[in-house]
Parts: sequence; structure tokens; C-alpha cells
Amino acid sequence: MDKESIQFNQLCTFENFCAIWSHYGYMNDFVDVIEQEFSRIKGITYLDHAGATLYPESLVREYYQDISRNVYGNPHSHNPSSRLTHDTVERVRYRILQHFNTTPDEYTVIFTSGSTAALKLVAESFPWRPPTAAEPASQFCYLTDNHTSVVGMRGVTSALGIVPLPVFFEEIEARAKCAAQTEGSSSQTPHLFCYPAQSNFSGRKYPLRYVKAIQAKQLYPACDSRGRWFVLLDAASFASCSPLDLQEYPADFVPISFYKIFGFPTGLGALLVRNDTAALLRKAYFGGGTAAAYLAGENYYVPTFCTWFRFEDGTISFLDIIAVNHGFDALHTFTGGMDKIQLHTFGLACYTYMFLSSLCHGNGQPIAQIYSDSEFENPSKQGPILNFNLMDSHGQMIGYSQVDKLASLFNIHVRTGCFCNTGACQHFLGITNEEVKNNLQAGHVCGDNIDLVDGRATGSVRVSFGYMSTFQDCQNFLKFVVDCFVEKPVKVDRVKLDQVKLNTLSKWSSLCGLTLSVNKTPEQMENRDHSSSDSADLVVKENEGKSITKEAKSHRKDPTLTNIYIYPVKSCAAFEVTNWPVGPLGLLHDRGWMVVNGNGVCLNQKREPRLCLIHPQICLPSNTLLLQASGMDALCVSLENVDEPPKSHRVCQSKVCGDRVTTVDCGEEAASWLSDFLEQPCRLIRQSHDFIRNMKKGLEKGVMSSSLSLVNEAQYLMINRASVDLLQRNIIHRQEPTDDHCLFDTQQLVSRFRANLVISGRKPFEEDDWSHFIIGNIHFQVRCGLIFVNSDTCYLNNNRSFLHLNNMVHLAISFSILRHIGAIRNNYVQINIWPISYFHNVTKHT
Repeated sequence: MDKESIQFNQLCTFENFCAIWSHYGYMNDFVDVIEQEFSRIKGITYLDHAGATLYPESLVREYYQDISRNVYGNPHSHNPSSRLTHDTVERVRYRILQHFNTTPDEYTVIFTSGSTAALKLVAESFPWRPPTAAEPASQFCYLTDNHTSVVGMRGVTSALGIVPLPVFFEEIEARAKCAAQTEGSSSQTPHLFCYPAQSNFSGRKYPLRYVKAIQAKQLYPACDSRGRWFVLLDAASFASCSPLDLQEYPADFVPISFYKIFGFPTGLGALLVRNDTAALLRKAYFGGGTAAAYLAGENYYVPTFCTWFRFEDGTISFLDIIAVNHGFDALHTFTGGMDKIQLHTFGLACYTYMFLSSLCHGNGQPIAQIYSDSEFENPSKQGPILNFNLMDSHGQMIGYSQVDKLASLFNIHVRTGCFCNTGACQHFLGITNEEVKNNLQAGHVCGDNIDLVDGRATGSVRVSFGYMSTFQDCQNFLKFVVDCFVEKPVKVDRVKLDQVKLNTLSKWSSLCGLTLSVNKTPEQMENRDHSSSDSADLVVKENEGKSITKEAKSHRKDPTLTNIYIYPVKSCAAFEVTNWPVGPLGLLHDRGWMVVNGNGVCLNQKREPRLCLIHPQICLPSNTLLLQASGMDALCVSLENVDEPPKSHRVCQSKVCGDRVTTVDCGEEAASWLSDFLEQPCRLIRQSHDFIRNMKKGLEKGVMSSSLSLVNEAQYLMINRASVDLLQRNIIHRQEPTDDHCLFDTQQLVSRFRANLVISGRKPFEEDDWSHFIIGNIHFQVRCGLIFVNSDTCYLNNNRSFLHLNNMVHLAISFSILRHIGAIRNNYVQINIWPISYFHNVTKHT
């Protein structure tokens, strides 16, 4: 297959996008409006709209003014404020039905806490019938490509003796029978078929015509069963960016979630029920406001005759419902309607699919395995969701967790895993039922970051677009993939590209003949491919195929410890020392404090970059922590641990890497100092001296766990200068002469890794394969990627290196790649997160 190198920066332009897709935006000043209404995401590429879309600032502003001006009382009362609430809520019910092109004569809106609660309500109130001598049992059927919350309905039906029937999409029409075969049946046994209007995994839109066809028993499984068939159409994902006409597709039950449509409010959904179906629903529990009459001393209860009153237990979330009114206002003001949103978001997804599916490594291997049943040729068949896994130049899958972590460093927000849709995940990734069970035995559970088991992917990466998404979001994502994962020179599969162009649109001729080279011109790449083997930057293979340069191969000096850094306050600047005591948690006072916001959430440099401008120092003689920052007077904090902290130093709980830790507040003076400098309410807290936090990851059975400070996962971080040197050379090599990037010297790059120990290794990335190392007379043994040692010496010194500890020390080697470095994967090396390391004969360095 012919692959051609083309110019990515020239190809992926807004002008070319507009030549491809003419339905971008909703107004001439679309980008300006988005920048004004969504200013909080400046610098962020948000691509998880299928998880939760974003709300415009004006929505919250108008909502606040509404509830500030008006008094809204409990709608169960009859005073003026309560009537105002009742009337406003009824207005919102009508707007919801109007949005889905139906009326109160045909449908009822039942407010719930979300679409999941709506599904649970159907499961618990549907008139399921067990089998009898004369009638078959009810059937609960669902498409395998359904959200967990739909499949979970079988937990209710199974308890009633109703056997669930999962159905594959291919069976629905393939096993259809003539409707005449079931005509004449008088059975009234109710059956329920559930399917999504849009897959939340792949974005596939399933035919809405199935609603009437299943109700008429023209398709499988309805055509095989006597009785009455009802359809639940899960519209939670579909309704976020697509119009749904319930006049044309009158599903019996339609669960929706409002934050998927408007971004605000969360915790509010609704179940839309056909009125002639609602009469069949049965309800056991009755809450406040649902009864027409009942007796406390006798089993007597009559439900209210109004459908929504009967099913809305207790007081509804009326203030959130009022916010929905402003959500509709904002949506129509900015976009003009769901038809325009559908075209806008589909164009972005289609353009992203076109290039991602065509991108290849320099050796011709495709970069992405895309999970889709369509070629993104039609917005009525495909939603604005793109699901994929990335692959390296050898065709090996790159774990989704690694992609997610690197995307976060570039401020690109994606979703990874199986997205609460195991059925679709199994289908696209080829995971068998037995493998799912085996993966659980191996420790993988839904929602964790175990992305590969025995080399096979357990999930994938999903990007999704919303009505406020822009072309820049699409461009940022594609550039991230090219910069971080494609082995240069970048190539494009022209056959695949032309196929997608042909399937989608006809206006592609303007893109023909362009050439792509991210780092160099085609001529430069051609010269490089045939350059002399004597060149100093030629790739050579050694150490089980790892790529290093010949220059690095000749670097054979014994490794030495060159620098010692501690980071007293988590995420603040480093404090360099020449020798330092070691305590039970690692280097004494390393990551002993952290800064939290007004809600007690830990701040890091991703949330608050100005933390790096705070310079902490530890003064052991005076037993104080000194904080310094430009324009601020120095702040002194005592290092003393006290058994009974004063009231101003309250004990609190915080979270570090998912661990809940007990901490002590450092008082108002420290809080005021940090709040003034960071310009937001902040507090300084330290880990309580009597709290023990143990490392849980990476230990073999029977190995004693070490105690941790406020570090992420291990007591020490270490990097190799030789590896950083090579990284720097490749950053420079891959940049165009015109690139306006700030170049760093080696020491600047070293500082960005925030290591405790910096070594001068013999060759780049040799640490990837170390199994043990020695500093002074201390032997460190590697197990499961974490290094530990038993010792009874007492100091770490960068002139003569030795450690002191009475229990176990753990050392983790971490290449924490920062977004400013920008070269995660390049022409020569793949930098691995948390590599296993070997290091011996650390000698004195002067």
C-alpha cells in the first residue's frame, strides 16, 4: 500500500477543515462567543463531552439572578412562593416535551436524580409477569451495546424470575420474521426491549425506526414472542448532540440526563413515559406527595391520579429543575437548535477520524486502532464520539492509561476504560467472557488504570465533542498524537485517506497533493533515511532492542550521585542540599507539607502553576520551615510535632493519590500568606506525625511495606543525567529552525523531573533494566518496579553516599514527563513511566 509523507502543519488547518465541512459553528462570531462564555477552559482541550458537557457562564449567571430575585417554595404547599415553583416546574416539563417534539397529551415527564434513576424506576415499576400455564413469562431484552445502567435492570427482573435476553445488533433484522406469524395472538404479557439511540462507547447511532418495528413485533426478538412489546430508548448519550422526534419514534420510555445536554445542573434527569403506557406501571413504595390518601394504622393507600406526582417521591429538586429552563434558553441562543449542534459536532468528529485513521509511523504501521462500525459518513448514523487505542511502530498496543496521563500533561481531557459499557468493549476489543473473569482475577476492575493484561488491552481511549467544541480542540488533539506517539517521519495512508474522503464528502480535492513532515522537509527526511552509518546520531539497537545513540554507547563512566533535592512542600520548588538525614518516611521532611484550597483539595502545579514560585527551605538548627516568594515577606513555620495541636492547627483529612491521610493545619498565618500569594483561599497542612500511610503498590507477597510521606507512590524519585541529555538532544533535533520554543540546558530539564536523587549514569536509559543498585554500602533490591533496602546507617551525602534507616526504604524511578518538555516519544526512544532500575558502585563525586 502506497504511503506518502505529507505536511501535517499545512494539512491540518482551519481553511482545509472549512473546505471539507461547511456546517461549522452557529454564527459569524462563534469562536468569540465561545471564548467569552467558556473562558474557564482557556488552555484546556476538553474532549469528554460524552461524560459531561460544559455549561456557559451566562447560564449560571441567569440562573443566579432568577433565584436571587424570586422566592421559590416547596411545590407541595399552596402559598404564593410554592405556586410560583409549581408553575415554573410545569413550564419546564412543557419545554422538555417541546424539545422532543411531543406534547403533554402524549407523554409525561417524571423527574429523577439522573438517567440511571430513571432506568431503575422502569425496572421496579414495569408490570413483569412470571410464567403461567396459559401465558409465557415477560421477557427483558436488551442490546449488548448498552450502558451498565440498562444491563443492571436485570438485577430487578432476575429476582422476579424473569430471565434476561441479551441481543446482538446483527440479530435484530437477521432473525426477523413476517408479522403475520404472530398475528391473532391474544396474549397481553408485557415484554420490554431496551436499546440505546447512540452507543456511549463508539458513538454508533442505532436505527430509531426499530421503536415502531419492535412494538409491531416485526423484528427479533419481538417476532418470536406472544404478548405486548414495549420499547425503552436510552437517549442519555444521543440527546446531548442530536435531535429526537418522539412523534415519529414514539418509544414507551425515554430516560435522559440534563447535564449531558446543558452541563448544568448535575444530579437531575427525567423519564419520559408515553401516557398510555404509564397506566400499566406499578409502584410499591410511596413517598411524600405521591398519595391521594392513605392510613397510617391500616394497609390502605390510594396513589395520586397524576402520573408524575405518583412517581416523584418526596420533594423534587425544584431549584435544579428551574435551572433547566435557563439551559434551554442558553442552548437555543447560542446554537439555534439540535439540528445545528448535530452537524457542528459531527464535522469535528469526522475530521478527527479522517486523520487519526490515516496516520502512520515512519515504517508504515498505523498509529491507531479505531473502534467504529462506520466510516463517519453520515451524522444520522454516527455521533460525535471517537473510540480508539494507539499502537507503537511495532504494532503493539499502547495502554490507555499511558495515553491518558500524557494527555493530562498537555491539558487534553479524554476518557479511558470501558465507559460503563462492557458489551461494546468486549465486541470491539475481542475480549471473551472468560478473559473478563480472568482479568478480574488478575486484579483488573472497572474504572482502574490496568490497561494491559498479558499484552492485551482491557479498554480504550474515547474523545467526544460538544456544542461548544472548536476546530482548535480537534487540531490540539491530533498534534498531541503526532508529537507524542508517532515515530517520525509521519506518514499518511493515502488509500485510507481517500476512502474516508469519498465516503464522507465530495469537497476534498483541495487537499490532494499536499505533503507532511512534522519535523523536517521531505528532502531532509530522505537524506536522513540514507545517511552514513558513521553519523553520531544514528540509531543503534542494544539492550533488548532499546534505541540509543553510538555516542551514548561509548559513555562508560561509573555512575555517581551528583545532586540531592528535597521538596518540603508538595508541588513547590526544590531545596538542594549536599547531605541530609533520612527518616522513616524517606529524606527527612521531604513532601511533609502540602497546600490545599478552600475546600481542602490538594493543589498541585497542574491546578495552580504559581506553586513553583514558592521556595521552601528547611533550617534544622532552628527547627523551622521557611517559605519565600517574590514580593512576599518570608514565612516561618515550626517543624515541631505536638501531641495536642492548638485549636488554630486543626486536625483534618485530605487525599493523596486516592489515599485518605490525616493532616494538621498549620494555622492562620500560613493560610493568609499562601492565600495572598496564590490569590485564592488556601491553607498549609502537614501530615500528622502519628498517621501511618503505607505503600500498597508494587510489593511482592511477604515483603514489608514502607511508610510514606505525602509523596505520590514511593519514598524517593531518581533520574539519570545521561537519559536527560539524550532527551534534550532529541528535542532539539525534532524542532524546525523556525520553531519558537524555549530550549533548556540539561540542568533545567533535570529540575523539571523533580527528582530526589540525580545520578550521572553510564549510558541513557540503562536504568530501565536495572535489578538492584548500591549507594555506598547500601544494597537496593528491585521488586515489581519499586526498590527497597534494609539499613542501619544514618545519612545521605552527595560526596560519599550512604543511607540511614531503621526500617525499609523504597526508591521509585520516575520519569514524570512534563508538558513543557514536549518529547515523550521521539525518533529514538520510548520513555517508560516507572521503569525498573539497576545501579551499582555509586562513587564519590566532586
